[in-house]
Amino acid sequence: MIVCLCRRVSDRDIAHAVQAGIRCFDVLQDDTGVASSCGCCHECAREVFETAVERYAPAVSAEQKAVTWITAQA
Repeated sequence: MIVCLCRRVSDRDIAHAVQAGIRCFDVLQDDTGVASSCGCCHECAREVFETAVERYAPAVSAEQKAVTWITAQA
C-alpha cells in the first residue's frame, strides 16, 4: 500500500527501513522522505512505522530507547 503519495513511499518501504535498523520516525523521514512534503500521510506513516518496529525490531530496554532518542536529536 502506498502511504505517502508525494514521495511514493509504501508500507513495504517503511518495513524494509525498520528491518535495516531505523528505529526513529525522524530518521525514517530523512531517509525516505515520507510525511515530509504535504504532511497528509503523517499519522498513517507513523502508525505503519510503529507497527513495523513492533513486528521487526527486537525488544529493547528503556535505556536503549533513550540512547536512540538522544542520538536522533543530535
